[in-house]
Amino acid sequence: MCTKPKRINDAGKIQSEKFYSVEFMLEGFPYLFQFKIWSTPEMPMFILVKESSDIISWLREGDVIKLKYYSYALNYPAELETEIESISLKDHGRFRGHYAVGLKILCFPSKNTR
Repeated sequence: MCTKPKRINDAGKIQSEKFYSVEFMLEGFPYLFQFKIWSTPEMPMFILVKESSDIISWLREGDVIKLKYYSYALNYPAELETEIESISLKDHGRFRGHYAVGLKILCFPSKNTR
């Protein structure tokens, strides 16, 4: 069972402060993908994928996938339904040569479940 965040600001704050990395597997790939979670004022939660990475062709805006989130506050990872909110190529600045893949957690586990 899960609960939806009440306000979008709360969701962004919870996501960016609570989790530090994600991992997942995609069909067709024999290995696990792991990414650090980033946050900026414009994008509260995203991962960076190298422009040359094969995985970028498998991700689409609007896709909903289960990601395993790692947190400083929990001793175990949380597997959460997540929407790929945006995918944008960064051609200048700090993240040049990477795609910023915006993540949006669709629901959080209720406090009664693990």
